[in-house]
Amino acid sequence: MSRSPDASSWFGPLESERSSQPVHQNLAIVRLWRGFMTARAMIGLLLLLLQGSIYGLGQPVNKWLVALCAAYLAAALAVRIFARPRWPGQSFDPQWVFTIGVDVVVFSALQFLQTSAINYTPLFALPVLLASVLGSVLLALGTAAGVTLILLVEAWHVSLQAPGDMASHFLQAGLAGIGLFIVAFLTHQLASRLVREELRARRSGLAVRIQTHVNELVIESLTDGVLVVDARSVVRAANPAARQLLGADGPAPMAPFVLDSQPAWRAVAELARLTFLQRGDQIADLAIDHAGHNACRVRARTRLTATHEEEVESLCVMFLQDLREMEARLRTEKLAAMGRMSAAVAHEIRNPLAAITQANALLGEDLTEPAQQRLALMVQQNAQRLSRIVEDVLDVSRAQQKSDLSLPASLSLDATIRDICMDWARQASSGRSIGLALAAANVLIAFDADHLRRVLVNLLDNALRYAGPAPDSLQVSTHASMTGQATLRVWSDGAPLEPSVQRHLFEPFFSSESRSSGLGLYICRELCERHGAVIGYDRARKRLAGGVRDGNEFFVAFRPTTPAFDTMRA
Repeated sequence: MSRSPDASSWFGPLESERSSQPVHQNLAIVRLWRGFMTARAMIGLLLLLLQGSIYGLGQPVNKWLVALCAAYLAAALAVRIFARPRWPGQSFDPQWVFTIGVDVVVFSALQFLQTSAINYTPLFALPVLLASVLGSVLLALGTAAGVTLILLVEAWHVSLQAPGDMASHFLQAGLAGIGLFIVAFLTHQLASRLVREELRARRSGLAVRIQTHVNELVIESLTDGVLVVDARSVVRAANPAARQLLGADGPAPMAPFVLDSQPAWRAVAELARLTFLQRGDQIADLAIDHAGHNACRVRARTRLTATHEEEVESLCVMFLQDLREMEARLRTEKLAAMGRMSAAVAHEIRNPLAAITQANALLGEDLTEPAQQRLALMVQQNAQRLSRIVEDVLDVSRAQQKSDLSLPASLSLDATIRDICMDWARQASSGRSIGLALAAANVLIAFDADHLRRVLVNLLDNALRYAGPAPDSLQVSTHASMTGQATLRVWSDGAPLEPSVQRHLFEPFFSSESRSSGLGLYICRELCERHGAVIGYDRARKRLAGGVRDGNEFFVAFRPTTPAFDTMRA
């Protein structure tokens, strides 16, 4: 059956030619095949009943016709029950022989062997229709031609028995043949169109299913929230990001749910109603304020789905963006751009800063008045602070440019941590004590001592900044697993960090305080990665003398040393 190829979907070719598609998946062809096979069985049954009726009326019946009708009925039932639908070949193949060929032979035998005035010519329409619908145009026209020749031979045979009426017999056979050719051609064209339409519908359905799956995957992966709301403020669909923004202690329930059911969602519901009322897009900054929780500020943009049919309901698609995350991203981008420039400026600052520090030290030796000494001390402290900022900027620049390829020393974890904590406690202006719980005795780690000091001091400074007033609000602990994996933990009883802050903790130039450079935790991460360690944050619960308290905990999982390190260092 000839077909013109259809345009493929943007996903690529979805279906190829008809022969590559299993027939049992083409429902239209399956239905047609079963219909024709059922019709053949019904015709066989009717022919057998017809012979029985003739015999019941007292008319002579040819036993060979009865046997032929019974055999045809059995063959038709066998094909209908046991055979499976398959595409007929483009020409006269074995399948044609067992279906169309059998029909033509049986109906021809009935026409030639009949002894009554019954005309079996209309039965030839069945094989012609079968070839036209399920076969190629060559098979359809060939079947029509074969049946026409049989009718002409039958007309010649009849004319030999009754010579006087030869013209009418040949005219009747010719007209029947012409009709069969017309039926074969038109039926084949209609069947071809049916197949093309169904294949086009299958392609469209497959493209829609793939597009739906792709859309669902994209929407589920979006960091922005997406809500689909109807005119009754019922949320039809919500992706995980939207449910997280709407939730208080956890994500909001799965859709569908009503926005008016929660007081914190009323602003979102009002914006959706305004969108339906004005029939236009809206944009607004909203606050999702759950009782007992910090308000979540979001920027909401709404779009109204276009409907071309009155029966289709219009829906409001709402996009939610976390304003804090947007501001943090914008601030990070700005600070990152400034950081690239400040790395070059830092080199120019170091020399004048060193001169200021040295000149202030020399000047301080000659100062005797307390007021002047306090001023010199202020200059020294601010110069040191500025020097630390310059070093932070330069450390970031060095970490981004190259890694330290030298082999680190093998350090005793507990001893090194104890020394660093004692030095930090002596130098801390607050006089804060540290609770030590060191449980990694005799464990060696592959880490540079100065780099480990830098990491731990940064974590302690950060923990002290948010720790409470209790004397045991700052805890440092170590632990070694059975496999030799050593872990350092720095815990403080500060307030929990917001999820938007947690996502950017270790990014450069990100800080929740305006006076901070936002480089401390980033440098810690870079130094840990340089030595094969992993740094992270977790909200942890710790049992202390005063009870169980929740707090913020930073942990460093070290890479264990191997004998090769010690040998190579030796």
